[in-house]
Order: sequence, then C-alpha cells, then structure tokens
Amino acid sequence: MTIRVVLTDDQPLVRAALQMVITDTADIEVVGEAGDGAEAVRLAEELAPDVVVMDLRMPGMDGIEATGLITKGTGSARVVVLTTFDDDDYVYGALHAGASGFLVKDMALDDILSAIRIVAAGDALIAPAVTRRLIKDFTARPAASPPRRAELGGITAREREVLTLVGRGLSNAEIAGELCISIATAKTYLTRLLAKLDARDRVQLVILAYEAGLVTTSQ
Repeated sequence: MTIRVVLTDDQPLVRAALQMVITDTADIEVVGEAGDGAEAVRLAEELAPDVVVMDLRMPGMDGIEATGLITKGTGSARVVVLTTFDDDDYVYGALHAGASGFLVKDMALDDILSAIRIVAAGDALIAPAVTRRLIKDFTARPAASPPRRAELGGITAREREVLTLVGRGLSNAEIAGELCISIATAKTYLTRLLAKLDARDRVQLVILAYEAGLVTTSQ
C-alpha cells in the first residue's frame, strides 16, 4: 500500500528536497504541498493523506494550530513535525496538539522516510537526538501540566511499569527485556494503555508518564 503524504513548509527548497527523495521511493508518494498551516489543514481535508509532514514556524497559521486541527478532525491523517533545535517552544505545543512524530531537519533523508513509514503504520516516533532533552525540558517548565495520578487509576501495576518504561524512552524490545516478557506481550500492554488512557499514540503516553510523576527529569 502506498503511503500518501502532504508536505508542509514555507520554504520551497525544503519541500523540493523531500519531494525529490520521495519520488524515488516506491511506497510513498506526495499528493500535495502546502506553504502554511491553513493550506495544510485544507489539503488534509480534501486529499485525506496518511501523513502530513509539518513545519512549525510558518507565516499565518503556524504548525501547532494546524496540527491540532488536523489531528482533531474527521480524517485519519497523522502529523510528523519537522523541527530545529531552536524550535523548543513550538515543539512543546505540538506535543499536546497531537503530533505523532518529531524529526530534526538535518536528519538524513532516509531516516525521514523511515519515520514517515513508522507513523503511517500507527506508531509514534521522536528523533533520538531530541527525545530526552525535549521531554525533560518540557516537564521542567513552570507551564507544564500538574501531576495527573488520578487519571491513571484504571491501569494495573504491570501496566504502570510499562508506562514508566515508555516514559523513559524505551522501545518495545527494550521494555520486553527489562520486564522479562515477550515483545508481543509488551505490545499488548501498550495497546491496553492507549485504550485505557485515551491516548492517541506513544508520544502522548510519554507525556502522561511524566505528568503523572512516573518518570522524573533525574531518570
């Protein structure tokens, strides 16, 4: 199945570079390009893509507002945010807006393609270069949401353990190794957590783990 993508960036050169590498990829195709957030929202509604690659800093409607409108809309498009290391204020907003992936603009193009595939398959991805710093900085900010332990009351002790490891950034394989369970079982726990906590994807589980106090900035 071909993954249908909308590219959103106010810099034509960035869109052209992504378009060029995707053109040579059999399983991904660009179905639309947008120069700002409002156009991205319109194209997401009209074209029903699988993934929207979203810049954050754009004139008019920025990437945060556009991400929120797309993820809360009636379509099934998932958003991958392209960021730079000085975009932190924007990235924190995009976390809660429902973005499923966070990539750094200087990543190899092949890595960006892999991320598009991962997000299109229903998983979430945060570039390794920004994961720890991003979440730790987010939770250390005064504006971060207060602990929400009460909202975790419906999960079991084992599910709480899994959520803690997700919050620490461990993959399914690493969680399985840590808890001496199979990868399939780790995936089952993750699926249950997504349903019980009404979380869209792994990124939101990471946020919940930190906001609930299961993981601290010292870990």
